Amino acid sequence: MKKAIRIIFKVGSALGFILLCLLTLIVLSTKASGGEPAILGHQVKTVLSGSMEPTFQTGSIIVIELAKEGAAYQKGDIITFQSEDKLITHRIMDVKEANGDLLYTTKGDNNDGPDSDYVLPQNIVGKYTSFTIPYAGYIVNYATSKTGSALLLFIPGLLLVLSAGRTIVMELKKMETKNA
Repeated sequence: MKKAIRIIFKVGSALGFILLCLLTLIVLSTKASGGEPAILGHQVKTVLSGSMEPTFQTGSIIVIELAKEGAAYQKGDIITFQSEDKLITHRIMDVKEANGDLLYTTKGDNNDGPDSDYVLPQNIVGKYTSFTIPYAGYIVNYATSKTGSALLLFIPGLLLVLSAGRTIVMELKKMETKNA
């Protein structure tokens, strides 16, 4: 029984360490790039509202493929676009052409009606790739806050100090039993 508990503890510790490393990587790459980092043309976004439920829940993280110049999107695609000073992720309901430009009508799956403004191609940030991790956005948002960033730097340092202290105490005990 003790062996099973020890194995569970080690697996849990390893998973916690991996999560801590991933969060630290996300925070550091976000701070270093001055914005949201892109990996192989993809970005991670946090869902902040329930407008697209049940497709994805509030607090989830989604992966989008960054928009390419000249890309055309179709009815049914889920896109992330810039609207004034915020990013919105909604589904394309209709595509129109006016004066040689495409205009997209969008709507959140959970909203009653379409968005009031058309989305222009130059405002599209990317297209949803069908990869979602429910509720992980809450953790990422906290980790990228000032408090979360400080904790992500402080906690690993504290763990290193505690580990070093534990090693020193164990070695001192070994030396005492050898000398006794």
